[in-house]
Amino acid sequence: MGGGNAAAMNIGHLYGKIVDKKTNKPVDGVSVQFIQSKFDTISRKRKDTVLAGMFTDKKGEFSFEGLPLMGNFRLEVTTIGYKELSQKVAFDIKPGGDMLNAIDKDLGNIKLEEDAKVLEQVTVTGQKSLVQLGVDRKVFNVERNIGSVGGTAVDVMRNVPSVMVDIDGNVTLRNNAPQIFVDGRPSTLTLEQIPADAIASVELITNPSAKFDASGGTSGIINIVLKKNRKAGYSGNIRGGIDSRGKFNTGADINARQGKVNLFANANYGQR
Repeated sequence: MGGGNAAAMNIGHLYGKIVDKKTNKPVDGVSVQFIQSKFDTISRKRKDTVLAGMFTDKKGEFSFEGLPLMGNFRLEVTTIGYKELSQKVAFDIKPGGDMLNAIDKDLGNIKLEEDAKVLEQVTVTGQKSLVQLGVDRKVFNVERNIGSVGGTAVDVMRNVPSVMVDIDGNVTLRNNAPQIFVDGRPSTLTLEQIPADAIASVELITNPSAKFDASGGTSGIINIVLKKNRKAGYSGNIRGGIDSRGKFNTGADINARQGKVNLFANANYGQR
């Protein structure tokens, strides 16, 4: 076989193995491309052409056959989590040399380096779902429902599943009038007296236990959970007045809250 004839044929065989630089273990699913750089007569610039490409197998191995023997070649190795690698390759074609060994080239182990990127800061934001299922109740998170803002508890109930509200504002649960609880206790407040902005969630207890209903009623319970105001700070007011005989009276209140401690003070003065 002559050197000129061999160079004109696509009979080159190139193979190797991709491994992790630190562990020396094979890396599968790596993209390996065999690229040739040619001179483009139209643009008069060198242009890259992909002659062959494949993904490494479970052993990290790749193999290309039918490659040209003469030209400028390189391997482009890319995969997620590792730095991109570009390596020049060539077939050692020498006049009078061993042609069989020249066209069969083993690149051995090609080592990839991990591409470690450090994030400066990661913020994870979570939100409660609109409806949550508990062991004995359904919980409707009012804070996620912007349609109730500015109304009363009646407007909130219109958006709660399984609850029916008529045009007069009467509420029914499972075709019966439910008991209204506020923060887990029976309440004498009507739904019109509770602002929607003060409600955190609504709990529907369709089969109340003896803890809530010792009589074993079937009407169900609607438990309104109010928002907890835990803001720290100061508040107060000043008032004053004058009676029919021209005597002045005045007073002031102050409230200070820090954590779980809430302090009140007031003072009053009146002329007689």
